[in-house]
Amino acid sequence: MPQPTRRSNLLVNIADLHSLILAPISSGFSSSTASGNATATSTLATGSTESVTLLQGSVGVTATIINGTQTLNDTSLAGTSTAPQATNTQPCNGYPEFCDRRYSNITEVAAHNSPFVLQRNAGSNQDFDVITQLDDGIRMLQGQTLKVNGTLHYCHTSCDLLNAGTVESYLSTVVSWIEQNPYNVITILIGNGDNLDVTDYVAPIRNSGLEKWAYVPTHVPMSLKDWPTLGSMIISGFRAVIFMDYMANQTKVPYILDEFSQLWETPFSPTDEAFPCSVQRPPVLEGAAAMDRLYMANHNLNINFSILGTSALIPNTVQINQTNGVEGFGSLGLMANTCTTQWDRPPNFLLVDFYNEPSNGSVFEVAALHNNVTYHGSCCGLVKSLGRRLAPSLYLTLLLMFAIGSSV
Repeated sequence: MPQPTRRSNLLVNIADLHSLILAPISSGFSSSTASGNATATSTLATGSTESVTLLQGSVGVTATIINGTQTLNDTSLAGTSTAPQATNTQPCNGYPEFCDRRYSNITEVAAHNSPFVLQRNAGSNQDFDVITQLDDGIRMLQGQTLKVNGTLHYCHTSCDLLNAGTVESYLSTVVSWIEQNPYNVITILIGNGDNLDVTDYVAPIRNSGLEKWAYVPTHVPMSLKDWPTLGSMIISGFRAVIFMDYMANQTKVPYILDEFSQLWETPFSPTDEAFPCSVQRPPVLEGAAAMDRLYMANHNLNINFSILGTSALIPNTVQINQTNGVEGFGSLGLMANTCTTQWDRPPNFLLVDFYNEPSNGSVFEVAALHNNVTYHGSCCGLVKSLGRRLAPSLYLTLLLMFAIGSSV
């Protein structure tokens, strides 16, 4: 299969750095080039004074903006080993501390079934669209896909119950956010509900524009120590890590990573409020191997309905405030603490439903606690209308109608 045209994984030169990192700070920058221990200037549309330390691998580039004129001081190419190291003040995934941390050494909040935000549908798992999710701090997007009339869609259990649109359309929206947020690394976990060949996903990923951002790992599989820092991923431009649960083949498509050889999960779609931290997927994984992989804590509490042979798990919204809470039985905070104790390190991903509940950003606070940083975010986006979720009894009626319709 033809491979995409990719930017070099080497550190960019100063001109590339200007276009890759500085330009997004203001749309008013003009182009410029520089080399060596150089200084570049460009003009802002409006006057301002600001000093920001930017990223360039393990060294720094400082941009000072005074009355609309930007001066760029590069220390990476200085001819002496005693050049001062800049202190980074530019957040990566929301925190400056993350820039020098490996991708494998950070806990992020993941949106379970991110695309499923249809109002007044009890099968929905989130209140807000993907742009709002990312703006609020979600950094992993998970969702199940199915093929409908030859086209991949995001669907919950069945596309007749909840169809959130095409994979290409959803990913195009994600790409628009990636382009506007250059200091962020996101993860996309694709659920291959039909066990399709991995090459079926190339077209929607390519057509959406995601392919050029996709990270290709240096090892197969990746151990914890193999993952790069967020800063280096941001500098390289490969800021989207794509996993697939089943049928991934990194020989065929290198940028779609096989999930379970590199990331394991606690019990999936749980109905148990105790939320055990045991390995469920992959089913046979010894402790030593699990210790050297990423892992995800599945913390989305469900209710199991079954009617006329048709069953589905839907979110338990009645207990969502406690489920997403910082402390107490059944809380995300307690599960994260338990998993950290059991595995001697925090989960890499905390998978949740309705991340905005309760409205104090508790899920992000839990992640921050395990990252040894302080959460200062403002959560979360505004819900567009009340009564956005169907009562379980009404959803039972819909399931019954679907079951009857499927049998005639």
